[in-house]
Amino acid sequence: MKTSSYLRIAGFLILAIVLIEMTVETEASWAIVEYPITWVILGIILVIAIAIEVSISALDSMVFRSLKPEAQERYTQIQVKNNDKQLRWLKDFYQKMLSRKSVEKEEEILLDHSYDGIKELDNDLPSWWLYGFYVSIFFAFAYMLYYHVFDGTDQKEEYLAEVAQAKEEIEAYKAANPDLIDASTVELLTDASDLKAGEEIFAQNCVACHRADGGGSIGPNLTDEYWILGGGISNVFHTISEGGRDGKGMVAWKSELQGDEMAQVASYVISLQGTDPADAKAPEGDIWEGESE
Repeated sequence: MKTSSYLRIAGFLILAIVLIEMTVETEASWAIVEYPITWVILGIILVIAIAIEVSISALDSMVFRSLKPEAQERYTQIQVKNNDKQLRWLKDFYQKMLSRKSVEKEEEILLDHSYDGIKELDNDLPSWWLYGFYVSIFFAFAYMLYYHVFDGTDQKEEYLAEVAQAKEEIEAYKAANPDLIDASTVELLTDASDLKAGEEIFAQNCVACHRADGGGSIGPNLTDEYWILGGGISNVFHTISEGGRDGKGMVAWKSELQGDEMAQVASYVISLQGTDPADAKAPEGDIWEGESE
């Protein structure tokens, strides 16, 4: 295949990758990383592009063979001329970026002095290097003005702004998904249906340590005003979710109960306050001075 064919194939692939990245929604930097099926799509596109170029080349070869010898020579000259014309701009740009004198013109840049017969050429720096150097100077000045003159946002401020944005997104997500309850968002439930559901959960999971009336057995009394890990709906929810003290106390229930279920049983536990069951266990912990909510 000709050089132009390779360029067209490369163009097809680049276009396909850009279209995939624009149309496929993914958290990864590149869709082809998260979705390997895109490699299959690119492979199919590559095969189709090569088949098209091979067909064009085969058709071109058939046309060439059908010509008379003198026409074939003329046809070859035209093709060579067209190919040179297509790539001339690229060759000219490449030479310009090198800023290199041809061998025939080296006498123009030959320096007078020599070292042991070795002479030196006064070549200009390549244009690509000079342009890159100029860009770096411009960038340095722009950077200095933005950050040191106009007090641009520094890395610390960017970090704090992103953290604040992340918190806003988290709060919005929680608001859109009310079932996602944690110790910071839980609210005391007072509806009879919620307290009834909490009582059922308590009866299934908690009576072995706290007794059915909450008076306490292995676990502490839940009906007095003393709390080991703090009272109030947030603390009680956190204790149920994360468990009691390290090495002793109850296990964490967050893997067994949903957020709304823990909110219900926590609300039920708080509703037991002041019920004063018979043979209640002696108080443990400290008096909770906060609000019950």
